Amino acid sequence: MEKTGFIGLGIMGKPMAKNLLKAGYKLVVYDINEDATAELVNEGAKAGKSSADVASQCEVIITMLPNSPDVKLAVLGKDGVIDGVKTGSVLIDMSSIAPLASREISEKLLQKGAIMLDAPVSGGEPKAVEGTLAIMVGGPEATFNKVKGILEVMGASVKLVGDIGSGNTTKLANQIIVALNIAAIGEAMVLATKAGVDPEKVYQAIRGGLAGSTALDAKMPLILDGNFKPGFRIELHIKDLMNALETASKLEVPSLLTSEVLRIMKSLQSEGKGKDDHGGLIQYYENEARVKVRRKLS
Repeated sequence: MEKTGFIGLGIMGKPMAKNLLKAGYKLVVYDINEDATAELVNEGAKAGKSSADVASQCEVIITMLPNSPDVKLAVLGKDGVIDGVKTGSVLIDMSSIAPLASREISEKLLQKGAIMLDAPVSGGEPKAVEGTLAIMVGGPEATFNKVKGILEVMGASVKLVGDIGSGNTTKLANQIIVALNIAAIGEAMVLATKAGVDPEKVYQAIRGGLAGSTALDAKMPLILDGNFKPGFRIELHIKDLMNALETASKLEVPSLLTSEVLRIMKSLQSEGKGKDDHGGLIQYYENEARVKVRRKLS
């Protein structure tokens, strides 16, 4: 099996890389956090000296980084992927970045004879650990088919949605829906609690109807326990919504609800809650209504 590169071993990248190791892939890994790299080396990976070094050793390189500037630095910057990449190699960027940034990076790689796919994910840390992420991919179909087996190790749903940049456009749509869904959960459950109705019973009553959702089932049990340990941090969702609003502005698309939820998230970030899970968005409503949505102890 050819070596695969993996750059970016954070809260998402680390479990994704571990799943590739478990599936038998030979990984060359790199992260600016040397402890994260060492942890993967202890599990069988080889450490790369830089992003360029990883690219020089691998036909397929995966990046999983926080935002557009980070991906540009890792790919196009000094000692970046572009300095080591070989003709015919494939870069799979699984970060959630602006679609225009994906297209810009892709064009630069094409000049080196390398092809890029943008393949952002949804599901947060729990599904990254399970290997059951939803992966939405943009790029050439032939390249997608070539690397689909790698992606299927990390995701339960792997879909090609269009040309380069389409993956991140799909991710922006996903993040808008998730953010608004979580905000609706917070608003509704604070209303129910303030009205004196047990929020856990409300949740059980509505989850099988039209108000039911994956977000409701994933976040409500954690909310009831007051558990806002990050699976996907508020500060990262802020980044995604800012990318969504930037894209919407360029396309002249109204985004009133997205703007309001972004305002709420930024308010929580200013209170030091930016590293909380995005399910912690309910804390804004709790603070305003002076009530906590929590499980009743028997």
